[in-house]
Amino acid sequence: MKKHIPNAITMMNLFSGCIAIVMAFEGKFQWVVFWVIMAAAFDFFDGFVARLLHVSSRLGVELDSLADVISFGVAPATAIFTLLRQYSSYPDFLSPIADYIPYLAYLTAVFSAMRLGKFNIDERQTTSFIGLPTPANALFWISYCFGMQQLASSNVWFLYLTLASILLFSILLVSEIPMFSLKIKNRTFRGNIKQLVIVFLMLGLFIWQGISGLSWGIVAYIIISIISSLFEKQTVKYSK
Repeated sequence: MKKHIPNAITMMNLFSGCIAIVMAFEGKFQWVVFWVIMAAAFDFFDGFVARLLHVSSRLGVELDSLADVISFGVAPATAIFTLLRQYSSYPDFLSPIADYIPYLAYLTAVFSAMRLGKFNIDERQTTSFIGLPTPANALFWISYCFGMQQLASSNVWFLYLTLASILLFSILLVSEIPMFSLKIKNRTFRGNIKQLVIVFLMLGLFIWQGISGLSWGIVAYIIISIISSLFEKQTVKYSK
């Protein structure tokens, strides 16, 4: 019986992602945020429970990736689609193709699936990540859409920002840029400095700007990961 518990939690991840998609189509971005965060919580606990009960299985790994594609790929992509279709302002020269541009949002789902596929076969990603993790990408987009819902129609430059961000974050998902894990590895402060900085930074941004502040937290996570990676490479270089 207990071997089915982690898979049941994984299915709750998928179920939450499906509800988030419905909320995204309806333009209820605050509920998209809620259900994607719920999916992330289930995504964390399914692995935790599997390790606790010693019942991890290949089926669980596959189900986890399938659920993540829905919750952290299709759900945020649908939020972007709705933002571009219902709330964004288009310049006159793009009017003939304005009905088609929102579908570019689903590049996020495509590259999220590619990212998850790479993760499953990449043995380098046991304690850290290569490329932007899909939950971080999803968190950026759902908080971005929530914040942009009222602003996107006021200035066409928000359209350009959204389209450029789709391209940039799609590339980051499948890039070879090292990204550190937010999991606390040990009880020492020194060994978890980056993780604690991001946690407190995101908490501060959330208090300051609300849900939309979380997107800036993910941007900070990316920047700190890149700087940290470059610093570690230089340290290795000079230590030889």
